[in-house]
Amino acid sequence: MKPHKLILMMLVCISALLPGVVFAQTTVREQPTLSNATLQECIDYALSNKPGVQQALIDEEIGERDIKSALSGWLPQINGTGTVNHNFKQQSQILTTNGQSSLLTFGGKNTSSFVLQADQQFLNAGLIQASKSAKFYRQQYKQSTENTKISTIVDVSKAFYDVLTSKEQLNIIAENIARQEKQLKDAKAQYDAGLVDKTDFQRAQISLSNSQADRKRTDELLKYKYAYLRELIGYSAEKPFGLSFTSRDMENDVMIDTTQLLNYQNRVEYRLLETQRSLQKITTSYNKWAYSPTLSGFINYGFNYQNNSLSNLYDQNFPSSVVGLKLSVPIFLGGKRTQEIRKSQLQERKIDLDLVNTKNKINTQYEQAIATYKANLNDLNTNKANVEISKQVYSTIKLQYDEGIKTYLDLTTSETDLRTAQINYLNSLYNLLSSKLDVKQALGTITVNQ
Repeated sequence: MKPHKLILMMLVCISALLPGVVFAQTTVREQPTLSNATLQECIDYALSNKPGVQQALIDEEIGERDIKSALSGWLPQINGTGTVNHNFKQQSQILTTNGQSSLLTFGGKNTSSFVLQADQQFLNAGLIQASKSAKFYRQQYKQSTENTKISTIVDVSKAFYDVLTSKEQLNIIAENIARQEKQLKDAKAQYDAGLVDKTDFQRAQISLSNSQADRKRTDELLKYKYAYLRELIGYSAEKPFGLSFTSRDMENDVMIDTTQLLNYQNRVEYRLLETQRSLQKITTSYNKWAYSPTLSGFINYGFNYQNNSLSNLYDQNFPSSVVGLKLSVPIFLGGKRTQEIRKSQLQERKIDLDLVNTKNKINTQYEQAIATYKANLNDLNTNKANVEISKQVYSTIKLQYDEGIKTYLDLTTSETDLRTAQINYLNSLYNLLSSKLDVKQALGTITVNQ
């Protein structure tokens, strides 16, 4: 058989064993524009586009490839080798027959061989471990992705509420500025008419300037908060971005059932540790069975050529083939097996302690979250009542000021109290919504669409 025909045959054999490869054109899916997005739309966008979530999904795919790579050892392993040798000095051996010795030279000056060999594992402790642990590794990868998604939902929700709080704060500031501009106009008119001194007019100017500076500060911070929310959901900075929500919607979303019982199994962090413990137990079992024999089979076929003339090397083939079994039994490894077993058992104990510690942390986190939620709910109700009272006080003092009964200082004080009450109400609303998310996260009730 000519060399080029032999190589062609080997390539055909190898290609027949390889899985088919389908080359598909990758299409880039156009992402929607969030011009009037709700909270759920922002969350859905983040779960599809945030780099951190996409990386977690890629890690899941990488893990699947690792599992398949480890399990591939059960399939036949086929290898082809080829060699070409020129013997400067051929092997010789003395042969003695009837007391007469003669020197025999073996082989040709030029030799070449091509061998195809298939190996099949029948018993292998490492492959058995890979088969048993595959299920738990898949579970671990999915749980890690779930944990990333839950954190994303919480972060996006808090950032969303933070933007809306700032927007509502701008509305309050705008109302204050409108009132103060009218007060400034009235104070100037009274000053020009000689009814009041210059201090009322100056105080009105100071209040208006402070409110305008407050609006500027809040407006600039709002740009950053929009940018932060864009970052969290993986939204391009070049695309238009707007939100759809009101403070009333926020108010309707504050309640949660505070009588729910804490279940550690609902927490993905706890389930991750349980998965790690299962994997560690498999590792311990593997170390106990590491001294089990390894049994494999093999078969090969070789194309062998030899000739003293290099140009005629491939004129004649001397084929060979062999099939057999290989049994390998470890006898003594210097105590490595015993040490590995003890090490794995100690790692199991560490994970058990991690589970206990995680239970304690989850319980503490829940108690803190539920206490904070209840306190923030009380603050919200208190501040809501304070807003109503502050509005009434301001309206009354404004009428009394217009009648000349109250001073301008009383009016500005009541106006400051009203603005403070409104801002406190907004802050308490945001704090309550954030603490509600913390309670749901502590309970493990935030659901992720797999």
